[in-house]
Amino acid sequence: MILTLTLNAALDVTYRVDRLRPRGSNRVRSTAERAGGKGINVARVLHALGRETVVTGFAGGAAGETLRRDLAAARLPERLLPIAGETRRTVAVVDESAGDTTILLEPGPAVPTEDWARLLDHVDRLLTQASAAVFSGSLPPGAPEDAYGRLVRLAHAHRVPAVVDADGAALRAALAAGPDLVKPNADELAAATGLADPVAAAGALVDAGAGAVVASLGPDGLIAVTPQGSWWAMPPEQLAGNPTGAGDAAVAALTLGLVDATPWPERLAEAVALSAAAVAAPLAGDFDPDVHRRLRALVDVQPLHSQRSS
Repeated sequence: MILTLTLNAALDVTYRVDRLRPRGSNRVRSTAERAGGKGINVARVLHALGRETVVTGFAGGAAGETLRRDLAAARLPERLLPIAGETRRTVAVVDESAGDTTILLEPGPAVPTEDWARLLDHVDRLLTQASAAVFSGSLPPGAPEDAYGRLVRLAHAHRVPAVVDADGAALRAALAAGPDLVKPNADELAAATGLADPVAAAGALVDAGAGAVVASLGPDGLIAVTPQGSWWAMPPEQLAGNPTGAGDAAVAALTLGLVDATPWPERLAEAVALSAAAVAAPLAGDFDPDVHRRLRALVDVQPLHSQRSS
């Protein structure tokens, strides 16, 4: 079982309008609600690939109950911890005429100290059955800055490899615990290190404690800096679509590679293909299986030094 933890889960609400009129009234053509958050998106992809997962984190209030019902409908096992606060919502307004999306992000419920202590005990029990743990997303108000570091140490106490997908202070604080893999994007990598060159920045995160770093470069694919070597994996073509869940699909593939001990080049090719297939799907957490199969053998993975010298 792969455990995915989303401390700041969200109920994703999508409004579709014919044309968005800022500062004016907008008639909504359709509305959709879906359980969201980076760890939940990872779990959806893993489930679609036939792997056993358990979703955990916090959920509270009416939005939390709706989120639970959506997970049940998707047949995603969950062990969410109930809290008094209301689960946050994210609101995406899709402008059909422009093909643009405006996203509003609520901060999430404050997490009292006692709820944080309950979560650590809860995760400690779940880790006894886990083959890997994915800790991803933003921290809710009240969570300690080193939340992911504490969770990584807890996973390692059970000999469970840990993947962290976070940014800012939460990412920097996690490095001291030695996560097996961190997966920032290019902007997060630069912000965490102050370095413009992504290869140098990834190396700096390894020096700071990460077991391996895989950074997503958007349409330019992924770079990986690992103890076994460094690579650049590039998609064979650019796909138009929704990039929101692409990074989460990559995390799912990389976590499976960690569990199955897949060689890094194969691991990265799978991550790029699955990420591209997620762009081709309309909702975060989904991917287009035909695109995934078609691109998997076409991803170009090269040793990083040769790519950079070419």
